[in-house]
Amino acid sequence: MVDAVKSPDAPAPKTNRLGLTLADYKGAPSTLCDGCGHDAITSQIIKACYDVGIDPHKVAKLSGIGCSSKTPAYFLSRSHGFNAVHGRMPSVATGVGMANTELLLLAVSGDGDTASIGMGQFCHLVRRNIPMVYVVENNGVYGLTKGQFSATAEKGAKAKSGVLNELQSIDLCSLAIELGCGFVGRSFAGDPKQLVALLKAAMSHKGTCILDVISPCVTFNNHEASTKSYKYAKEHEIPLHELGYIPFFEQITVDYEPGSVQEVALHDGSKVTLKKTEREYDPTNREKAIATIHQANKDKQFLTGLLYIDEEKENFVDIMNVVDTPLSHLQQDRLRPPKSALDAIMKSLM
Repeated sequence: MVDAVKSPDAPAPKTNRLGLTLADYKGAPSTLCDGCGHDAITSQIIKACYDVGIDPHKVAKLSGIGCSSKTPAYFLSRSHGFNAVHGRMPSVATGVGMANTELLLLAVSGDGDTASIGMGQFCHLVRRNIPMVYVVENNGVYGLTKGQFSATAEKGAKAKSGVLNELQSIDLCSLAIELGCGFVGRSFAGDPKQLVALLKAAMSHKGTCILDVISPCVTFNNHEASTKSYKYAKEHEIPLHELGYIPFFEQITVDYEPGSVQEVALHDGSKVTLKKTEREYDPTNREKAIATIHQANKDKQFLTGLLYIDEEKENFVDIMNVVDTPLSHLQQDRLRPPKSALDAIMKSLM
């Protein structure tokens, strides 16, 4: 067999501002079920990183255990990665973020990894406001262990086996806002335009960003009575606004009717534009955000968009007064205090 020869007249692959192609942001082939919502999220992460021009080697991918936690292998093959134990990814992420503040922390977890065994770690991660993008691939079941209900499954939801969930669900978005998270969004794996915009905005935010993404499990939780299926999500999704993202390196005029757009400036100079849809919604109002989510849950609605943002919240790196040079780059003479410094400390304790 003769290998195909590329024509010299063939157009060069399209590149981003770093000169990288979309293929440079891909990873290994997925081993998940065909049609899995997690693979759709992977595709949007790849596109968002490519569009913004994220340097892959300046990204640390982090995950725990579960179907969702396998997905970092499927994007950004040239980045750093750490697959932690079940529910313990936030601790590892905290250490990575403090050791090298130049890295973009991109964490992928699941509803079990976050809302069950990892709940305690999730709460303290949000409380500390570690700079990172935390994506929860939420399908309401444990896909690796035959589809039992997870903590995010709605009360009354029916499993593929016919069993009804009798327990109250945990809403990770309202919980994150209650804990003081400065960036909270929700999306659907089947809405690439919205999800890409949210991912881009989250990558420009300098604190903890929680993105709860409904990601149907095609094997165990995509049947007629499921509340996490593609059909249910499409029928019950209520977008709060149309999202636009303007990166700091582009000057784009937003052509919307006066008074219909809310613009939010992010830490790096990028902007998120929120074009209002059928309801008035202010994502900077914490109390209103929580009340809106609670009412939507009561009405069995699935709200998507930027639910809450606080650009003034101080992050953990600033609170700890970490030096500008990443700790992982510091030499021994800057890391080890001299004897005179230790003597002074001991003297102060007397």
